[in-house]
Amino acid sequence: MELSDLKYSAEHEWVAVDGDTVTVGITDYAAEALGDVVFVDIPEAGNEVQAGSAIGEVESTKSVSDLFSPVSGTVSEVNEAISESPELVNSDPFGQGWLFKVSGGQLADDLMDRDAYLKLTTK
Repeated sequence: MELSDLKYSAEHEWVAVDGDTVTVGITDYAAEALGDVVFVDIPEAGNEVQAGSAIGEVESTKSVSDLFSPVSGTVSEVNEAISESPELVNSDPFGQGWLFKVSGGQLADDLMDRDAYLKLTTK
């Protein structure tokens, strides 16, 4: 997966579109800002999510932050590995640290490309 192929939200989530499936995770910027992630609360498979709505939390040694969905639709799969190893969100946010997948989802209208996201995070 190329980072330039992803879309990004202002709340620091990323989405990867592969056919009819949208994979969601948090960015390396968010993972670094959070510190060591110790718990991730994400919606279960079968749950409906709405773009822009708070759908869970990421808890770190520093703070607890809300997760916002960058896509509307039905959760088709969750990353079970992060339940047992939440540190994957820190060590591999764009790979093994993904959060959930939505099938047939509708992306939020305000997602950015990589360049726009980098401008947002380097202010």
